[in-house]
Amino acid sequence: MPIDFNPHFAFNTNNHLAQKIVHNRFVADNQPIKDTFTKSINVNDANFDGIKVNKKSFGKIQKTGETATLYTITNKNGASVDLSSFGATITSIKVPDKNGKIIDVTQGYDNVTPYETSPVGHAGGTIGPVANKINNGEFKINNKTYSLEKNKDNGKTHCHGGSEGYDAKNWKANILKDGIEFTYTKKDMEGGYPANVDTTVTYKFDNDNNLHIIYKAKSDADTLINLTNHTYFNLDGAENTQENSVYDHIVTLPNSSTITENNEIAIPTGKLLKVEGTPFDFKTPKKIGDVINSESDQLKIGSGFDQNYVIDNYDGKTLIKAAEVESQKTGIKLEVLTNLPGFQFYSANHLGKTAQPNGKHGSRYEKRSSFCVEPQFFPNAINTDSFKEKGILKKGEEYNREIVYSFKI
Repeated sequence: MPIDFNPHFAFNTNNHLAQKIVHNRFVADNQPIKDTFTKSINVNDANFDGIKVNKKSFGKIQKTGETATLYTITNKNGASVDLSSFGATITSIKVPDKNGKIIDVTQGYDNVTPYETSPVGHAGGTIGPVANKINNGEFKINNKTYSLEKNKDNGKTHCHGGSEGYDAKNWKANILKDGIEFTYTKKDMEGGYPANVDTTVTYKFDNDNNLHIIYKAKSDADTLINLTNHTYFNLDGAENTQENSVYDHIVTLPNSSTITENNEIAIPTGKLLKVEGTPFDFKTPKKIGDVINSESDQLKIGSGFDQNYVIDNYDGKTLIKAAEVESQKTGIKLEVLTNLPGFQFYSANHLGKTAQPNGKHGSRYEKRSSFCVEPQFFPNAINTDSFKEKGILKKGEEYNREIVYSFKI
């Protein structure tokens, strides 16, 4: 459920970073951006069972003057994940295809500038404090009403934490032996949300090409929280930027028998719809292109797939397989597991705006050139009586949820 590209933001096409990574070195914050690193990371912190973690400058953040840092986790097989401190964002995931060739399977950009000034669909970002939509930009906790920025649907809804959400913040980072721990403290009433909230997003990448994303948060007062990741995937290779280029991807959503019904602005009505016999039925494998243009009021509302799927047998603790998506071209299969109750399956229906900047492969990401699987609490749950879990984090309690992106061939 992305926010459409805002053409009023400027994009500097001259500020590109080379993609080549030279291990164990980085550019100091006060130095010009270079293609190589200039300082070594402590090997005891950065290496574990063949895992290496490196960093370099990702460019200057215009609003604050800070330098964003790009971290690269590389496993012993040469697969890697790139993570930006700005937005605690996944900028690249590179994994082997069926022929052993390393393929970049995620859309993104070469430097921090487009992430900050031309925010297209929150690519790869950590979404929060609350993912997806809040109707009328309002919610109530402890009989107090809170009002948020209405940044979606012509001022009718708040979406993805607003224009200054978590994916627009520069997070602090700690290098682990097998990943990166990002931290950010949200101040009370920042973005309209109550409480001071300490949030941690930890990315761990292993030698079996499993990327674990672990979300933790603690608050000094009752608040609302619903964190997810918004990576856009194309398993044929992210250089396939043309319109409808994910149509041949084969999707299985094995543990979802229902979806949440949407009203005309994609706010859940509170009713669950069975997927059986509808275009939303991926209990058995189907190509996206075979069903995306089916006759369906729900598909029309989303301009394609943009629906919250309900996970069967959810208990809040067990990691349940939400999705399997496979490319026949590369043989790469993505499995998504989570202990959240639902996920947004999105077919990138709103990419391809004229003013949208070119991606890291040199061309613009067009409509339906990728897909997203975004585990989450149900959209607008706080305002929906029939949804049991509201996403309320109580004072002194800990929010602890996980997403796993697992790559196989």
